[in-house]
Amino acid sequence: MLYNFLFPLASDFAALNVFKYLTFRTGGAVMTALLISFIFGPSVIRHLQSKQKGGQPIRDDGPEGHLLSKQGTPTMGGFLILLAVILATLLWADLTNGYIWAALGVTISYGGVGFLDDYLKVSKRHHKGLPGKLKLLLQVSFAVAATLWIMRLMPPALETTLTVPFFKSVMINLGWMFLAFSAFVMVGASNAVNLTDGLDGLAIVPVMIAAGVFALIAYIVGNAVFAQYLQLNHVPGAGELAVFCGSLIGGGLGFLWFNAPPARVFMGDTGSLSLGGALGAVSVITKHELVLAIVGGLFVLETVSVIVQVVSFKLTGKRVFAMAPLHHHFEKKGWAEATIVIRFWIIASILALIGLSTLKLR
Repeated sequence: MLYNFLFPLASDFAALNVFKYLTFRTGGAVMTALLISFIFGPSVIRHLQSKQKGGQPIRDDGPEGHLLSKQGTPTMGGFLILLAVILATLLWADLTNGYIWAALGVTISYGGVGFLDDYLKVSKRHHKGLPGKLKLLLQVSFAVAATLWIMRLMPPALETTLTVPFFKSVMINLGWMFLAFSAFVMVGASNAVNLTDGLDGLAIVPVMIAAGVFALIAYIVGNAVFAQYLQLNHVPGAGELAVFCGSLIGGGLGFLWFNAPPARVFMGDTGSLSLGGALGAVSVITKHELVLAIVGGLFVLETVSVIVQVVSFKLTGKRVFAMAPLHHHFEKKGWAEATIVIRFWIIASILALIGLSTLKLR
C-alpha cells in the first residue's frame, strides 16, 4: 500500500524513492509484523484465555508431562501471526502484484481451515476437530484454486514446469499434472508444519528460517540479472514475495516472544496450517518446490516418522518409535523439551544452508 501510494510521488520527493527497493520494504515488513505482534499479543492472549476456560485440550495418549505443563494454555495463537502477516504485507507490498494475493489467499484460507479445526477442539473439549477428510478436501480445493491463479500469472515457459535442484538445465514439463503436484506441495507443507507443532517454539523457528531462505530465493528469481548469473529461472514479479516472507519472519518473531517456553499461547492449527501453506505457495511461485523439501527437511522428517509409525504398526503390529511424531519419541526417551527444541532448530539451520547451496551448485 505504501509503495502504491508513495512511490509515484518519488519524482517530487526524492526521499520516497526508497520505496522502490525490495530490501527496504522487506525490512519494513519484518519490523511492522513484529511490532503488531508485540502490541496486540497481550490482548489477543487475554481474549483467548477468556474464551477458552480450559485452554487447548491435551491428548491423554500423549507424553505424560504435557498433562501437567501445558494444561490450560490457550490455542489459536496463530490468529496473532495471521494478523501481523496480513497487515504488514498489505502495508509494504506492491498490491498490484498477483503473486502477493495468491500467497495471501493460501495463507488466509488455510488459516480459516485451521481456525475451524481449533474452534471445534476447544468447544467440544476434545483433541479431534474437523473430520480429516473434510479438512483435506478444503486444503486441496484452496490449493488447486491458488495454483490455477499462479499458472495464469506465470510466463508460458514456466507455467507447468518443475525445476530440479543442482541441475541448471533440467526442467520437467508436468502438463496438467502440475496442478496436482502443486496442490500436493501446499497441502503437504501445511500438514507437515502442523505435525511439527508439538512443543513450545518447535515449529515457529524452522518456519522463520525457511521464510528467510525463500525471501532470498524470491528476491533472486525475481531479478533478471541475479537469476541469469546464478542460472535460475527468472520469474518476473516473484521478487515481491520477499516482502511477504519478511512479514512471516516478523510475525513469527513476535509470536515466539509469547510462545517461548513456557508458552503463554499455542499457535494451533490456525497458525501451523496457514504458515505451512504459505511456504508451499511461495515455493511453487518461485519454482523451488523441491528446495522446500530440503529447507523444510525437519518438517519432512517429522511427517515421515508418522507415516513409518503407522505403516509399521499396521503391517507388523510393532512401533518403530516410542511415539510419533519424532519429537515425542525423544520426549519418551527422556530428553528435556528445551534440548529437543534447540537441537531441532540446529537441524533446521543446517538444512537451510544446504538448501541455499542449491542456488550456486549447478
